Amino acid sequence: MEMSSLEERVARIEGILEQMDKKLNHLENEIRDLRAYVESEIKGLRGEIGDLRRDLNNRFLWMLGVQITMWVTIILAVIFR
Repeated sequence: MEMSSLEERVARIEGILEQMDKKLNHLENEIRDLRAYVESEIKGLRGEIGDLRRDLNNRFLWMLGVQITMWVTIILAVIFR
């Protein structure tokens, strides 16, 4: 009687361990998927930041050109008054 009780306990523990193994495998797969998603989002974000930097540089150069043109115009207007 004691032996069958021990076998039942061992079988129950084995069943619990199998369930835990399945849950851990599922969790590992979810973490792997999440990591892949985050890495792809970071790559996309880096591209967006690069585009934003290029756009800001272009706008800065245009603003600088306009300001220099205005300064030259004002200085010439003062000189040839």
